[in-house]
Amino acid sequence: MIAATFRLFMVLVGALAAGVTLFWFWLAVGVHLDGWTLRVAQLTIGAAGFAALAFVAGLRWQRLVALSIAGILLGQLWWAFVPVPHEADWAPELAHGVTATENADGTITLENVRNFSWTSEEDFVPRWEARTVDPRKVVSVDVFTSVWGNPLIAHTMLSFGFEDGQHVAFSSEIRRREGQVYSTLGGFVREFPLILIAADERDVIHVRTDVRRETVSLYPLTLEPAQKEALFRGFVDFGNGLAEQPQWYNTLTENCTTVPFRIVRHLGDRIPLDWRIILSGKLWEYLHDRGVLAPGLTPAEIQERARLPVFGPLPATGVEYSAAIRKPWDGQ
Repeated sequence: MIAATFRLFMVLVGALAAGVTLFWFWLAVGVHLDGWTLRVAQLTIGAAGFAALAFVAGLRWQRLVALSIAGILLGQLWWAFVPVPHEADWAPELAHGVTATENADGTITLENVRNFSWTSEEDFVPRWEARTVDPRKVVSVDVFTSVWGNPLIAHTMLSFGFEDGQHVAFSSEIRRREGQVYSTLGGFVREFPLILIAADERDVIHVRTDVRRETVSLYPLTLEPAQKEALFRGFVDFGNGLAEQPQWYNTLTENCTTVPFRIVRHLGDRIPLDWRIILSGKLWEYLHDRGVLAPGLTPAEIQERARLPVFGPLPATGVEYSAAIRKPWDGQ
């Protein structure tokens, strides 16, 4: 009885592993192959599926588990050699990732800082700029979260403010081709490269509050000056690294929230992993628990101050816009 139960359990485990493997493989080849190579791959996957069903029918769990392991290894072997595209017909707002150069006087010049003027989700005036900032004069670090559907899932951005009043926001995003639509499943099978966008807040924040009408919140972090500078340099280095060696976006492990988290951990700070990093709509609670987000305020007070309303007509400069959206936090 025990042996029969064990065999049934192993068959079910093997069937689940085989099913997940085949489904993942089917998605992956659909994204990365075409023409005759796609047809051959799909026929191979179909044949493997029939073989798995035959093993299940025969209760041969050892062979089923072996087939699953072989499929995973084969998929990973192919997976390791899928190249990240350097050049493509990228969507205009994702045409350039940020890169940076350190100058002799210690300042840093950021290339390809996005400063678009948006009139709708499809209509905008494109503008890419160079900005020179002093990393030793970072006076603020703010987290922005933007929710458009499920309140547990938010797009996360970090913005750095400098003594001269300007702010530069960093946003880790999927890099879509022109006309391509985001897919959560596609993010698991290397459909999209990862890009780091640096932008003026009048662009990257205003388009979310006023054009897309997303729920955007601003959370100022309580950090030491050395931490602020190190974190900014971490983003700069990450942008330069992506320019030299592109990476794939991953819905779970390399996304808008986990990338900043990895940068902070790389700097040596002991920050424990937490489920609220994945379910980024709750990231502000995690930051509050860590003592780096408005430690003197209650969660309700934080949320009241953080929520950004529809802004309306833009001021003349990005400095004015950045100051205006931070008024609820003045004096904090």
